[in-house]
Amino acid sequence: MKTLIGGAVAAVIGVIGLAIWFDAFLQLLAGAIPVMLLLGGCLALYLGFDELKDTWQKDTGVESGAASSSAPESDIEKYQRENEELKKELEQMKSEK
Repeated sequence: MKTLIGGAVAAVIGVIGLAIWFDAFLQLLAGAIPVMLLLGGCLALYLGFDELKDTWQKDTGVESGAASSSAPESDIEKYQRENEELKKELEQMKSEK
């Protein structure tokens, strides 16, 4: 109930303030819109370039299919060795207790 009353009071004060300082509000809006457009455009450019870069990498990865197939196997072997080492360490810790 306190939140409802506080929200209603804030809304009424906001409407009164907007009516009193409408010219200042328009100036603030006129200054904020170009900045927001600039930041939004930069973000869109960055995301578009990142997506284009991913597409290029995907296209080059398809052409060299044989070279990229050996890399995951070496990763799998590396993780299996790491997993075995961690199991040995765990067994040692259990035996020490």
